[in-house]
Amino acid sequence: MRLAKCACIELLYSELPFLDRFAAAKNDTFDFVEFWSWTDKNLDAIKTVAADCGITISGFNGDADYSLVDPDQKGNYLEFLKKSVDAAKKIDALSVTIHSNALGDGGKVINHYAGLSHTVKLCSMYDTLLACATVAEQNSITLYLEALNTVIDHVGNFLVHTSDAAEITRLIGSPRLKILYDVYHMQLTEGKLCENISAFIDQIGHVHIADVPGRHEPGTGEINYNHILNYLEKTGYTGLVGYELLPKASTAEAVKAIMAY
Repeated sequence: MRLAKCACIELLYSELPFLDRFAAAKNDTFDFVEFWSWTDKNLDAIKTVAADCGITISGFNGDADYSLVDPDQKGNYLEFLKKSVDAAKKIDALSVTIHSNALGDGGKVINHYAGLSHTVKLCSMYDTLLACATVAEQNSITLYLEALNTVIDHVGNFLVHTSDAAEITRLIGSPRLKILYDVYHMQLTEGKLCENISAFIDQIGHVHIADVPGRHEPGTGEINYNHILNYLEKTGYTGLVGYELLPKASTAEAVKAIMAY
């Protein structure tokens, strides 16, 4: 079985104007594209160019300035999530990715919430995710909850481990709420990649790939991606593999490395 490939066009093809990246990805035989924010983009134009080149939009981030861990933000979080879901439906995207904490420029965590206890953060996240799942089910859009590394990229983020993300989505039990397993983030945070894939494969709905260190294409770092991708297939994973990575030299060279896997 061939795992379907998805290009994150925030990082890949960044040498091109944004709307030209869809056709470029399609020409390189990517099946899907994804990106980060939607509020700064022309959704009508995106829908048109994606349809014209015959590529499917996997999804984008959907929580902006609001945090799951802040109980005072539940109303605002859900209000913005509904707008993100509407945006996804407008451009025929399949999913929306969400996080425990609001992320600013460069993925910087806006508020570490040092004044809130672990219990308050966890209970707030669970409570709001229950409501998020209902929104997703009503709109036939899948939500992916993503844990992030706090070693390099997202200092202060609450949701760090695969187990925490997967156990909370498993408890909620919605077919429209799964986790995004980012191999790059999880190698930095916890390692045990295959062990955690096996333990939580029932909750993994989307996978992100980049090598460590540097967040570059496979083959530039320490992760054995031949083994990881084969292992995903052996577990029965049928979702997308998203290449959310910084080309070490150029997009063209990164794509060659991606296709080698």
